[in-house]
Amino acid sequence: MLNGLTLFPFLLSLVFLHLLLLVHNGFLCFGEKKLLNLEEFQWKQKWDVYTCVSQKSRKEKGATVLEMKHIDYCYGGGIKDWNKLLQKHLILDDLRVQSLQFRIKSTASSSGKTEDVSDAQIPLTSGVQLGTLNYIVTVELGGRKMTMIVDTGSDLTWVQCQPCKSCYNQKEPLFNPSASPSYQTVLCNSSACQSLAYATGNTGICGNNKPPTCNYVVSYGDGSYTRGELAHDHLNLGNTRVDNFVFGCGRNNKGLFGAASGLMGLGRSSVSLVSQTSQLFGGFFSYCLPSTQSRGSGSLVLGGNSSVYKTSSPISYTRMIPNPKLSTFYFLNLTGISIGGVTLKDSSFGKGVMLIDSGTVITRLPPTIYKALKAEFLKQFSSFPSAPTFSILDTCFNLSAYQEVEVPTIKLQFEGNAQMNVDISGVFYFVKTDASQVCLALARLKFEDEIGIIANYQQRNQRVIYDTKESKLGFAQESCSFT
Repeated sequence: MLNGLTLFPFLLSLVFLHLLLLVHNGFLCFGEKKLLNLEEFQWKQKWDVYTCVSQKSRKEKGATVLEMKHIDYCYGGGIKDWNKLLQKHLILDDLRVQSLQFRIKSTASSSGKTEDVSDAQIPLTSGVQLGTLNYIVTVELGGRKMTMIVDTGSDLTWVQCQPCKSCYNQKEPLFNPSASPSYQTVLCNSSACQSLAYATGNTGICGNNKPPTCNYVVSYGDGSYTRGELAHDHLNLGNTRVDNFVFGCGRNNKGLFGAASGLMGLGRSSVSLVSQTSQLFGGFFSYCLPSTQSRGSGSLVLGGNSSVYKTSSPISYTRMIPNPKLSTFYFLNLTGISIGGVTLKDSSFGKGVMLIDSGTVITRLPPTIYKALKAEFLKQFSSFPSAPTFSILDTCFNLSAYQEVEVPTIKLQFEGNAQMNVDISGVFYFVKTDASQVCLALARLKFEDEIGIIANYQQRNQRVIYDTKESKLGFAQESCSFT
Protein backbone atom coordinates (compact mmCIF):
# COMPACT_ATOMS: atom_id res chain seq x y z
CA MET A 1 0.00 0.00 0.00
CA LEU A 2 1.27 3.47 -0.88
CA ASN A 3 1.88 5.78 2.07
CA GLY A 4 1.32 9.54 2.14
CA LEU A 5 4.94 10.37 1.36
CA THR A 6 4.84 8.20 -1.75
CA LEU A 7 1.59 9.82 -2.94
CA PHE A 8 2.76 13.41 -2.40
CA PRO A 9 5.00 13.71 -5.51
CA PHE A 10 2.29 12.08 -7.60
CA LEU A 11 -0.39 14.51 -6.38
CA LEU A 12 1.99 17.45 -6.83
CA SER A 13 2.58 16.44 -10.45
CA LEU A 14 -1.18 16.28 -11.05
CA VAL A 15 -1.61 19.80 -9.69
CA PHE A 16 1.25 21.05 -11.88
CA LEU A 17 -0.26 19.35 -14.94
CA HIS A 18 -3.63 20.93 -14.17
CA LEU A 19 -2.04 24.39 -14.03
CA LEU A 20 -0.31 23.79 -17.34
CA LEU A 21 -3.64 22.92 -18.92
CA LEU A 22 -5.17 26.13 -17.58
CA VAL A 23 -2.43 28.35 -18.92
CA HIS A 24 -2.76 28.93 -22.64
CA ASN A 25 -1.42 31.65 -24.94
CA GLY A 26 0.21 33.43 -22.02
CA PHE A 27 -2.82 33.93 -19.79
CA LEU A 28 -4.75 32.02 -17.18
CA CYS A 29 -7.92 30.52 -18.63
CA PHE A 30 -11.24 30.81 -16.81
CA GLY A 31 -14.27 28.55 -17.18
CA GLU A 32 -15.98 28.85 -20.54
CA LYS A 33 -14.19 30.11 -23.64
CA LYS A 34 -14.49 29.92 -27.41
CA LEU A 35 -11.69 30.03 -29.95
CA LEU A 36 -11.69 33.09 -32.21
CA ASN A 37 -9.81 32.76 -35.49
CA LEU A 38 -8.83 36.38 -36.14
CA GLU A 39 -8.08 35.94 -39.82
CA GLU A 40 -11.49 34.39 -40.40
CA PHE A 41 -13.32 37.27 -38.72
CA GLN A 42 -11.37 40.15 -40.22
CA TRP A 43 -13.17 42.13 -42.88
CA LYS A 44 -11.63 42.08 -46.33
CA GLN A 45 -10.70 45.26 -48.10
CA LYS A 46 -12.04 44.29 -51.52
CA TRP A 47 -15.08 42.38 -52.71
CA ASP A 48 -16.48 41.77 -56.12
CA VAL A 49 -19.56 43.80 -56.97
CA TYR A 50 -22.50 41.64 -55.99
CA THR A 51 -26.23 42.11 -56.11
CA CYS A 52 -28.79 40.38 -53.92
CA VAL A 53 -31.76 40.75 -56.22
CA SER A 54 -31.50 37.08 -57.23
CA GLN A 55 -31.67 35.71 -53.69
CA LYS A 56 -33.29 32.32 -53.29
CA SER A 57 -36.47 31.08 -51.63
CA ARG A 58 -38.24 27.80 -50.98
CA LYS A 59 -41.28 26.25 -49.30
CA GLU A 60 -40.68 23.64 -46.65
CA LYS A 61 -43.11 21.93 -44.26
CA GLY A 62 -45.68 24.69 -44.53
CA ALA A 63 -43.12 27.50 -44.18
CA THR A 64 -41.83 30.04 -46.68
CA VAL A 65 -38.06 30.45 -46.41
CA LEU A 66 -36.34 33.55 -47.84
CA GLU A 67 -32.57 33.86 -48.14
CA MET A 68 -31.06 36.72 -46.09
CA LYS A 69 -27.84 38.58 -46.87
CA HIS A 70 -25.90 41.34 -45.17
CA ILE A 71 -26.28 44.49 -47.24
CA ASP A 72 -22.56 45.36 -47.28
CA TYR A 73 -21.91 42.23 -49.34
CA CYS A 74 -24.68 42.99 -51.77
CA TYR A 75 -23.62 46.52 -52.58
CA GLY A 76 -20.13 46.75 -51.08
CA GLY A 77 -18.12 46.20 -54.23
CA GLY A 78 -17.30 49.88 -54.60
CA ILE A 79 -16.04 50.33 -51.04
CA LYS A 80 -12.32 51.08 -50.98
CA ASP A 81 -11.79 51.65 -47.27
CA TRP A 82 -13.49 49.10 -45.03
CA ASN A 83 -11.99 50.71 -41.92
CA LYS A 84 -13.98 53.88 -42.57
CA LEU A 85 -17.14 51.85 -43.28
CA LEU A 86 -16.88 49.91 -40.01
CA GLN A 87 -16.25 53.08 -38.04
CA LYS A 88 -19.15 54.81 -39.79
CA HIS A 89 -21.50 51.98 -38.79
CA LEU A 90 -20.70 52.66 -35.12
CA ILE A 91 -21.10 56.42 -35.36
CA LEU A 92 -24.47 56.10 -37.09
CA ASP A 93 -25.60 53.46 -34.61
CA ASP A 94 -24.80 55.82 -31.74
CA LEU A 95 -26.75 58.67 -33.33
CA ARG A 96 -29.69 56.36 -33.91
CA VAL A 97 -29.85 55.26 -30.27
CA GLN A 98 -29.41 58.84 -29.05
CA SER A 99 -32.42 59.82 -31.13
CA LEU A 100 -34.38 56.86 -29.77
CA GLN A 101 -33.64 57.71 -26.13
CA PHE A 102 -34.40 61.40 -26.70
CA ARG A 103 -37.83 60.52 -28.05
CA ILE A 104 -38.47 58.22 -25.09
CA LYS A 105 -37.68 60.96 -22.58
CA SER A 106 -39.59 63.61 -24.52
CA THR A 107 -42.71 61.48 -24.61
CA ALA A 108 -42.43 60.60 -20.92
CA SER A 109 -42.00 64.23 -19.85
CA SER A 110 -44.80 65.49 -22.07
CA SER A 111 -47.24 63.07 -20.48
CA GLY A 112 -46.69 64.68 -17.10
CA LYS A 113 -45.57 61.40 -15.54
CA THR A 114 -42.33 60.49 -13.91
CA GLU A 115 -40.01 58.74 -16.29
CA ASP A 116 -40.60 54.99 -16.24
CA VAL A 117 -38.93 52.80 -18.84
CA SER A 118 -41.84 50.39 -18.99
CA ASP A 119 -44.29 53.23 -19.78
CA ALA A 120 -42.04 55.28 -22.05
CA GLN A 121 -43.21 55.91 -25.60
CA ILE A 122 -40.68 54.44 -27.97
CA PRO A 123 -40.80 56.22 -31.33
CA LEU A 124 -42.51 54.19 -34.00
CA THR A 125 -39.61 54.99 -36.30
CA SER A 126 -37.04 53.28 -34.09
CA GLY A 127 -36.07 50.60 -36.56
CA VAL A 128 -34.73 52.57 -39.48
CA GLN A 129 -32.64 55.46 -38.22
CA LEU A 130 -29.60 56.51 -40.19
CA GLY A 131 -29.18 53.49 -42.40
CA THR A 132 -28.00 51.11 -39.67
CA LEU A 133 -30.31 48.33 -40.81
CA ASN A 134 -28.21 45.62 -42.42
CA TYR A 135 -30.09 42.51 -43.48
CA ILE A 136 -32.09 42.19 -46.67
CA VAL A 137 -34.31 39.72 -48.50
CA THR A 138 -35.69 39.62 -52.04
CA VAL A 139 -39.44 39.63 -52.69
CA GLU A 140 -41.59 40.17 -55.77
CA LEU A 141 -44.00 43.09 -55.73
CA GLY A 142 -46.36 43.63 -58.65
CA GLY A 143 -44.30 41.20 -60.72
CA ARG A 144 -40.93 42.90 -60.08
CA LYS A 145 -38.18 41.64 -57.79
CA MET A 146 -37.19 44.05 -55.04
CA THR A 147 -34.55 43.90 -52.29
CA MET A 148 -35.93 44.97 -48.92
CA ILE A 149 -34.33 45.72 -45.57
CA VAL A 150 -35.81 43.52 -42.84
CA ASP A 151 -36.84 45.46 -39.74
CA THR A 152 -38.67 44.24 -36.63
CA GLY A 153 -38.83 47.83 -35.35
CA SER A 154 -41.00 49.16 -38.21
CA ASP A 155 -44.51 48.34 -39.40
CA LEU A 156 -45.19 49.87 -42.81
CA THR A 157 -43.51 48.12 -45.74
CA TRP A 158 -42.55 50.59 -48.47
CA VAL A 159 -40.59 50.86 -51.72
CA GLN A 160 -39.41 53.73 -53.89
CA CYS A 161 -41.77 54.39 -56.80
CA GLN A 162 -41.81 55.96 -60.25
CA PRO A 163 -42.27 58.77 -60.96
CA CYS A 164 -40.16 59.87 -58.02
CA LYS A 165 -39.92 63.50 -56.99
CA SER A 166 -36.86 62.84 -54.86
CA CYS A 167 -35.30 59.40 -54.31
CA TYR A 168 -32.04 58.10 -52.89
CA ASN A 169 -29.86 55.95 -55.14
CA GLN A 170 -30.78 52.27 -55.33
CA LYS A 171 -29.25 49.49 -57.39
CA GLU A 172 -32.41 48.00 -58.86
CA PRO A 173 -34.94 49.90 -61.03
CA LEU A 174 -37.63 51.78 -59.13
CA PHE A 175 -41.02 50.13 -58.73
CA ASN A 176 -43.30 51.31 -61.55
CA PRO A 177 -46.99 51.22 -60.54
CA SER A 178 -48.16 51.78 -64.14
CA ALA A 179 -46.43 48.54 -65.17
CA SER A 180 -48.47 46.51 -62.68
CA PRO A 181 -52.14 45.95 -63.67
CA SER A 182 -52.93 44.83 -60.09
CA TYR A 183 -51.68 48.05 -58.45
CA GLN A 184 -54.33 50.17 -56.74
CA THR A 185 -54.17 53.14 -54.40
CA VAL A 186 -55.84 52.98 -50.99
CA LEU A 187 -58.74 55.33 -50.31
CA CYS A 188 -58.59 57.91 -47.55
CA ASN A 189 -61.60 56.55 -45.65
CA SER A 190 -60.26 52.99 -45.51
CA SER A 191 -59.26 51.18 -42.31
CA ALA A 192 -55.72 50.80 -43.66
CA CYS A 193 -55.36 54.58 -43.98
CA GLN A 194 -56.77 55.14 -40.51
CA SER A 195 -54.30 52.65 -39.03
CA LEU A 196 -51.28 54.68 -40.17
CA ALA A 197 -51.36 56.92 -37.07
CA TYR A 198 -50.77 53.91 -34.83
CA ALA A 199 -48.28 52.22 -37.17
CA THR A 200 -46.14 55.18 -38.18
CA GLY A 201 -46.88 57.99 -35.74
CA ASN A 202 -48.40 60.12 -38.52
CA THR A 203 -52.03 60.12 -39.63
CA GLY A 204 -52.90 59.39 -43.24
CA ILE A 205 -53.30 62.48 -45.40
CA CYS A 206 -56.19 62.73 -47.84
CA GLY A 207 -55.21 63.57 -51.39
CA ASN A 208 -56.87 66.20 -53.58
CA ASN A 209 -58.10 63.67 -56.12
CA LYS A 210 -61.62 62.20 -56.15
CA PRO A 211 -62.30 59.91 -54.50
CA PRO A 212 -59.46 61.04 -52.20
CA THR A 213 -56.58 58.58 -51.85
CA CYS A 214 -54.44 58.06 -48.76
CA ASN A 215 -50.99 59.61 -48.54
CA TYR A 216 -48.49 58.59 -45.87
CA VAL A 217 -45.47 60.17 -44.18
CA VAL A 218 -42.87 58.36 -42.11
CA SER A 219 -40.27 60.65 -40.54
CA TYR A 220 -37.08 59.52 -38.81
CA GLY A 221 -35.03 61.10 -36.04
CA ASP A 222 -32.08 62.01 -38.27
CA GLY A 223 -34.14 63.88 -40.85
CA SER A 224 -34.65 60.86 -43.11
CA TYR A 225 -38.16 60.20 -44.36
CA THR A 226 -40.37 58.47 -46.89
CA ARG A 227 -43.52 60.06 -48.33
CA GLY A 228 -45.96 58.82 -50.91
CA GLU A 229 -49.29 57.11 -51.35
CA LEU A 230 -50.64 54.05 -49.63
CA ALA A 231 -51.39 51.28 -52.13
CA HIS A 232 -51.93 47.56 -52.48
CA ASP A 233 -50.66 45.01 -54.97
CA HIS A 234 -49.75 41.35 -55.24
CA LEU A 235 -46.75 40.37 -53.12
CA ASN A 236 -44.87 37.15 -53.70
CA LEU A 237 -42.77 35.83 -50.82
CA GLY A 238 -40.93 33.15 -52.72
CA ASN A 239 -43.76 31.03 -54.15
CA THR A 240 -46.27 32.24 -51.57
CA ARG A 241 -48.66 34.84 -52.98
CA VAL A 242 -50.19 37.58 -50.82
CA ASP A 243 -53.10 39.35 -52.52
CA ASN A 244 -53.90 43.01 -51.91
CA PHE A 245 -50.81 43.60 -49.79
CA VAL A 246 -50.85 47.15 -48.38
CA PHE A 247 -47.59 49.07 -48.69
CA GLY A 248 -46.19 52.55 -49.13
CA CYS A 249 -45.34 53.72 -52.64
CA GLY A 250 -42.63 56.29 -51.87
CA ARG A 251 -42.44 59.31 -54.18
CA ASN A 252 -40.23 61.45 -51.95
CA ASN A 253 -37.59 59.60 -49.95
CA LYS A 254 -34.42 60.65 -48.22
CA GLY A 255 -31.98 58.68 -46.08
CA LEU A 256 -29.21 56.13 -45.86
CA PHE A 257 -31.08 52.98 -46.76
CA GLY A 258 -28.10 51.17 -48.25
CA ALA A 259 -29.20 51.18 -51.91
CA ALA A 260 -32.03 48.73 -51.16
CA SER A 261 -35.40 49.14 -52.87
CA GLY A 262 -37.26 49.70 -49.60
CA LEU A 263 -38.10 48.26 -46.23
CA MET A 264 -40.09 45.28 -44.92
CA GLY A 265 -41.90 46.07 -41.67
CA LEU A 266 -42.08 43.12 -39.26
CA GLY A 267 -43.67 44.96 -36.34
CA ARG A 268 -47.07 44.06 -34.89
CA SER A 269 -49.53 46.70 -36.11
CA SER A 270 -52.28 45.86 -38.58
CA VAL A 271 -50.30 47.15 -41.59
CA SER A 272 -47.14 45.12 -40.85
CA LEU A 273 -46.28 42.14 -43.00
CA VAL A 274 -46.71 39.89 -39.93
CA SER A 275 -50.32 40.99 -39.46
CA GLN A 276 -51.23 41.07 -43.15
CA THR A 277 -50.03 37.48 -43.60
CA SER A 278 -51.42 36.11 -40.33
CA GLN A 279 -53.93 33.92 -42.18
CA LEU A 280 -51.04 32.33 -44.09
CA PHE A 281 -48.35 32.15 -41.41
CA GLY A 282 -50.23 32.49 -38.12
CA GLY A 283 -48.22 35.51 -36.93
CA PHE A 284 -45.16 33.27 -36.68
CA PHE A 285 -41.73 34.09 -38.12
CA SER A 286 -38.06 33.63 -37.33
CA TYR A 287 -34.68 34.60 -38.69
CA CYS A 288 -31.04 33.59 -38.55
CA LEU A 289 -28.73 36.56 -39.16
CA PRO A 290 -25.45 35.58 -40.87
CA SER A 291 -22.14 36.98 -39.72
CA THR A 292 -21.12 40.15 -41.53
CA GLN A 293 -17.56 38.87 -41.85
CA SER A 294 -18.54 36.14 -44.27
CA ARG A 295 -20.39 35.98 -47.55
CA GLY A 296 -22.72 33.38 -46.07
CA SER A 297 -26.50 33.49 -46.13
CA GLY A 298 -29.09 33.45 -43.42
CA SER A 299 -32.81 32.91 -43.63
CA LEU A 300 -36.13 34.54 -42.84
CA VAL A 301 -38.71 31.82 -42.16
CA LEU A 302 -42.39 32.75 -42.30
CA GLY A 303 -44.76 30.25 -40.68
CA GLY A 304 -44.05 26.55 -40.28
CA ASN A 305 -42.73 24.93 -37.14
CA SER A 306 -39.44 24.21 -35.43
CA SER A 307 -38.75 21.18 -37.62
CA VAL A 308 -37.77 23.60 -40.40
CA TYR A 309 -34.85 24.97 -38.37
CA LYS A 310 -31.31 23.59 -38.27
CA THR A 311 -30.62 24.50 -34.68
CA SER A 312 -27.78 22.93 -32.70
CA SER A 313 -29.33 23.57 -29.27
CA PRO A 314 -32.85 23.28 -27.82
CA ILE A 315 -35.17 26.26 -28.30
CA SER A 316 -35.79 28.19 -25.08
CA TYR A 317 -38.72 30.60 -24.89
CA THR A 318 -39.41 33.78 -22.95
CA ARG A 319 -42.65 35.75 -22.91
CA MET A 320 -43.04 39.02 -24.76
CA ILE A 321 -43.55 41.73 -22.15
CA PRO A 322 -46.85 43.49 -22.94
CA ASN A 323 -47.08 47.26 -23.25
CA PRO A 324 -50.56 48.45 -24.27
CA LYS A 325 -49.21 51.77 -25.56
CA LEU A 326 -46.46 50.10 -27.61
CA SER A 327 -47.89 46.77 -28.63
CA THR A 328 -46.19 46.93 -32.06
CA PHE A 329 -42.75 46.36 -30.50
CA TYR A 330 -41.06 43.29 -29.06
CA PHE A 331 -40.03 43.58 -25.40
CA LEU A 332 -38.47 40.99 -23.10
CA ASN A 333 -37.10 40.80 -19.57
CA LEU A 334 -33.33 40.37 -19.14
CA THR A 335 -32.79 38.50 -15.86
CA GLY A 336 -29.05 37.76 -15.98
CA ILE A 337 -25.74 37.61 -17.88
CA SER A 338 -22.78 35.28 -17.49
CA ILE A 339 -19.23 35.89 -18.74
CA GLY A 340 -17.02 32.83 -19.17
CA GLY A 341 -19.37 30.89 -16.90
CA VAL A 342 -19.31 33.55 -14.17
CA THR A 343 -22.76 34.94 -13.34
CA LEU A 344 -22.86 38.72 -12.99
CA LYS A 345 -24.45 40.17 -9.87
CA ASP A 346 -26.47 43.36 -10.25
CA SER A 347 -29.75 44.48 -8.74
CA SER A 348 -30.89 45.94 -12.09
CA PHE A 349 -31.58 42.53 -13.63
CA GLY A 350 -35.26 41.82 -14.12
CA LYS A 351 -36.39 45.36 -13.29
CA GLY A 352 -36.64 46.96 -16.74
CA VAL A 353 -37.75 45.71 -20.13
CA MET A 354 -35.37 45.34 -23.07
CA LEU A 355 -36.23 45.93 -26.70
CA ILE A 356 -35.10 43.26 -29.16
CA ASP A 357 -34.43 44.88 -32.51
CA SER A 358 -33.00 43.78 -35.84
CA GLY A 359 -32.16 47.40 -36.69
CA THR A 360 -29.77 48.42 -33.92
CA VAL A 361 -26.22 47.10 -34.44
CA ILE A 362 -24.64 47.09 -30.95
CA THR A 363 -26.47 45.90 -27.82
CA ARG A 364 -26.99 48.62 -25.18
CA LEU A 365 -27.07 47.77 -21.48
CA PRO A 366 -27.92 49.83 -18.37
CA PRO A 367 -24.75 51.44 -16.90
CA THR A 368 -24.52 49.29 -13.74
CA ILE A 369 -24.99 46.03 -15.68
CA TYR A 370 -22.46 47.09 -18.31
CA LYS A 371 -19.95 48.07 -15.60
CA ALA A 372 -20.16 44.60 -14.06
CA LEU A 373 -19.90 42.94 -17.48
CA LYS A 374 -16.88 45.00 -18.50
CA ALA A 375 -15.05 44.30 -15.23
CA GLU A 376 -15.57 40.55 -15.48
CA PHE A 377 -14.61 40.43 -19.16
CA LEU A 378 -11.37 42.37 -18.50
CA LYS A 379 -10.61 40.06 -15.59
CA GLN A 380 -10.79 37.06 -17.91
CA PHE A 381 -9.09 38.72 -20.92
CA SER A 382 -6.47 40.78 -19.11
CA SER A 383 -3.26 39.50 -20.72
CA PHE A 384 -3.89 40.98 -24.15
CA PRO A 385 -2.64 44.48 -25.04
CA SER A 386 -5.23 47.24 -24.89
CA ALA A 387 -6.15 49.58 -27.75
CA PRO A 388 -7.81 53.01 -27.84
CA THR A 389 -11.55 53.22 -27.35
CA PHE A 390 -13.71 54.10 -30.34
CA SER A 391 -17.08 55.82 -30.43
CA ILE A 392 -19.50 53.85 -28.21
CA LEU A 393 -17.03 51.00 -27.62
CA ASP A 394 -14.75 51.47 -24.61
CA THR A 395 -13.22 47.99 -24.10
CA CYS A 396 -10.72 47.52 -26.92
CA PHE A 397 -7.66 45.37 -27.61
CA ASN A 398 -4.78 45.14 -30.06
CA LEU A 399 -4.87 41.55 -31.34
CA SER A 400 -2.85 42.09 -34.52
CA ALA A 401 -0.03 39.84 -33.25
CA TYR A 402 -2.33 36.84 -32.80
CA GLN A 403 -3.78 34.36 -35.24
CA GLU A 404 -6.32 33.06 -32.76
CA VAL A 405 -7.38 33.81 -29.19
CA GLU A 406 -9.66 32.22 -26.63
CA VAL A 407 -12.56 34.50 -25.74
CA PRO A 408 -14.87 34.26 -22.70
CA THR A 409 -18.41 33.18 -23.57
CA ILE A 410 -21.30 35.61 -23.15
CA LYS A 411 -24.75 34.28 -22.26
CA LEU A 412 -27.90 36.36 -21.85
CA GLN A 413 -30.65 34.98 -19.62
CA PHE A 414 -34.31 35.96 -19.90
CA GLU A 415 -37.48 35.41 -17.93
CA GLY A 416 -38.63 31.78 -17.94
CA ASN A 417 -35.07 30.37 -17.99
CA ALA A 418 -34.60 31.25 -21.66
CA GLN A 419 -31.01 31.81 -22.74
CA MET A 420 -29.22 33.28 -25.73
CA ASN A 421 -25.61 32.17 -26.16
CA VAL A 422 -23.86 34.97 -28.03
CA ASP A 423 -21.96 33.54 -30.99
CA ILE A 424 -18.21 34.09 -31.18
CA SER A 425 -18.82 36.41 -34.17
CA GLY A 426 -20.93 38.67 -31.96
CA VAL A 427 -18.40 39.24 -29.17
CA PHE A 428 -15.85 41.53 -30.86
CA TYR A 429 -16.25 44.40 -33.30
CA PHE A 430 -13.29 44.96 -35.64
CA VAL A 431 -12.82 48.73 -35.78
CA LYS A 432 -9.70 48.09 -37.90
CA THR A 433 -9.43 45.23 -40.33
CA ASP A 434 -5.89 44.27 -39.25
CA ALA A 435 -7.20 43.51 -35.71
CA SER A 436 -5.11 46.31 -34.19
CA GLN A 437 -8.30 47.77 -32.71
CA VAL A 438 -10.81 45.10 -31.74
CA CYS A 439 -13.50 46.08 -29.24
CA LEU A 440 -16.03 44.28 -27.08
CA ALA A 441 -19.24 44.62 -29.10
CA LEU A 442 -21.47 45.87 -26.30
CA ALA A 443 -22.04 49.39 -25.04
CA ARG A 444 -23.51 51.19 -22.05
CA LEU A 445 -26.52 53.44 -22.00
CA LYS A 446 -25.90 56.91 -20.62
CA PHE A 447 -28.55 56.68 -17.91
CA GLU A 448 -30.15 53.91 -15.86
CA ASP A 449 -33.67 54.92 -16.91
CA GLU A 450 -32.99 54.49 -20.63
CA ILE A 451 -34.28 51.37 -22.32
CA GLY A 452 -31.85 48.57 -23.14
CA ILE A 453 -31.64 47.03 -26.62
CA ILE A 454 -30.72 43.50 -27.74
CA ALA A 455 -29.16 44.33 -31.12
CA ASN A 456 -28.42 42.40 -34.30
CA TYR A 457 -24.67 41.99 -33.70
CA GLN A 458 -25.38 39.73 -30.71
CA GLN A 459 -28.18 37.90 -32.57
CA ARG A 460 -25.85 36.44 -35.20
CA ASN A 461 -25.92 32.71 -35.80
CA GLN A 462 -29.01 32.42 -33.61
CA ARG A 463 -32.46 31.25 -34.58
CA VAL A 464 -34.64 34.02 -33.14
CA ILE A 465 -38.31 33.00 -33.15
CA TYR A 466 -41.27 35.39 -32.91
CA ASP A 467 -44.60 33.81 -32.01
CA THR A 468 -47.00 36.76 -31.87
CA LYS A 469 -50.08 34.57 -31.35
CA GLU A 470 -48.63 32.97 -28.21
CA SER A 471 -46.74 36.20 -27.37
CA LYS A 472 -43.36 34.56 -26.88
CA LEU A 473 -39.80 34.80 -28.21
CA GLY A 474 -37.47 31.84 -28.70
CA PHE A 475 -33.70 31.42 -29.02
CA ALA A 476 -31.50 28.59 -30.24
CA GLN A 477 -27.99 28.33 -31.66
CA GLU A 478 -27.76 27.80 -35.42
CA SER A 479 -25.00 28.20 -37.97
CA CYS A 480 -26.83 30.41 -40.43
CA SER A 481 -27.22 28.98 -43.90
CA PHE A 482 -29.97 29.08 -46.50
CA THR A 483 -29.29 25.57 -47.77
